[in-house]
Amino acid sequence: MKNYDRIYASGLSRTGKEGVAAKDGLKEYLAMYDRLGVDHVVIRAKDSESTVGIKVPYEDVADFCRTHGPRFVALIGVDPHRGMDAVREFEFAVREMGFRGLQVSGFEARLPINSKLYYPLYAKAVELGVPVCIHSGMNFSSTSWMGFGRPIDLDEVLVHFPEMKAVASVPGFPWVQELVGVAWRHKNLWIATSALRPKYLNTPGSGFETLLQYGRTILKDQIIFGSNWPILEVDRSIEEIRSLPISEDVQRKWLGENAMRLLGL
Repeated sequence: MKNYDRIYASGLSRTGKEGVAAKDGLKEYLAMYDRLGVDHVVIRAKDSESTVGIKVPYEDVADFCRTHGPRFVALIGVDPHRGMDAVREFEFAVREMGFRGLQVSGFEARLPINSKLYYPLYAKAVELGVPVCIHSGMNFSSTSWMGFGRPIDLDEVLVHFPEMKAVASVPGFPWVQELVGVAWRHKNLWIATSALRPKYLNTPGSGFETLLQYGRTILKDQIIFGSNWPILEVDRSIEEIRSLPISEDVQRKWLGENAMRLLGL
């Protein structure tokens, strides 16, 4: 039997352990998206086995998507330390198994996101025409450098790969202004709200106020919603987006239209 609990609850906790499955189980997890009327959910395979001992096999994720329907959209994470084997695995996952993009977590690989070990993967993403979701911001691992997610490194990547569609997730803290500057420079960069309670965008002193101001104006087409469940509750996160001082048009962009355009859905 496929280890589905690791798929739908995947993600690192602050202790570095793999996320624990929701107490109500897979059935309730699936029902949650029915109840909320969610059209698409992005889930991830990952391979950080060589550095932090975590792997969610892409074969299991692909089977999960086939079993539970087109609502689920998969990204693959591969180990950049495996060189061309990782590039070939990424290409196979996209061309043969329906994956929609690449996931990069520099702090898990213990590499800066502009490491040249990632460049063959970035080049392949451009060739395949799929986006790259890149952890951009601090992390809570006590064994990995916080600077591995620095947004300024993403600027260098996008200068070298101007055709690459990239997503910065989580949204840059504590370098939020730096990330906004990178996104302003590069219209092929989206910022995901993953793992950020949306209410903090409108909380004075939170450090995220700049993201709200630019996200509802200059960057309104470059913000996409993500909860990073189970770190955040999906329904509460959606409610908090709807409570922000943004127009209905911007709400629609953030909550789906921008992501649909990015993923070609």
